Amino acid sequence: MRYLMTFSYDGTNYKGYQKQPSAKTIQGEIEKKLRVINNDKQVNIHASGRTDAKVHALNQKAHFDLETDISPEKLKNALNSLINKDIYIKSIVEVDDDFDARFNVKAKEYIYMINMGEYNPIEKNYIYQYNKRLDVVAMERALKYIEGTHNFKSFTKANVETEDFVRTIVQTNLKRNLKDVNKLTISFLGTGFMRYMVRNIVGTLIEIGEGKRKSEDIIDIINSEDRRRAGKTANPEGLYLKDVFY
Repeated sequence: MRYLMTFSYDGTNYKGYQKQPSAKTIQGEIEKKLRVINNDKQVNIHASGRTDAKVHALNQKAHFDLETDISPEKLKNALNSLINKDIYIKSIVEVDDDFDARFNVKAKEYIYMINMGEYNPIEKNYIYQYNKRLDVVAMERALKYIEGTHNFKSFTKANVETEDFVRTIVQTNLKRNLKDVNKLTISFLGTGFMRYMVRNIVGTLIEIGEGKRKSEDIIDIINSEDRRRAGKTANPEGLYLKDVFY
């Protein structure tokens, strides 16, 4: 039986989502507990994509096959009873045997959170503590140039192994928290994202907000297809995989 699992996690204490031989990861922790449920037989989970160290997820998706005869609800409860409390299984449903949590993705949404106000140690692992004023209007104007279908080579990891850097960003938004105007949330809805892509875009937006670049510079950076032209990579703790759409 193939299942689709929706889960959230706090990535603070993990070396990212993807399983590694000698590191604590989200995938590794879930697979350990599924093995217990599956009568000590290995279960491999296949996610919509990976997240890096200290990055969080609100609605990550993954599929897996299980031989044990158990209902989705009982499976969810059993897994949550065993797993580390940094991770929570929100739902499990049965899917067709040919469903693939990665290759069936139609769109993903990421959000990045920034605090322009006073440093908050309680939030340091969950909101990037920039702690200075930014030109939010200039950042919002620049963000709109990101929308559409572009070659995003300038915003991905240098020397990344891929021949296709073209992605479509369907929609972007920059919002202030109504209760605290110093808190910014930048959202990206797109058909696909490359490693560090969102964090590199945000790093560039921050430089625009600092006045070091103009909003229109985003156009030249995209056209250059050169990672060296973009800003530095923003810190991981402000980034969340918000949702995955099929």
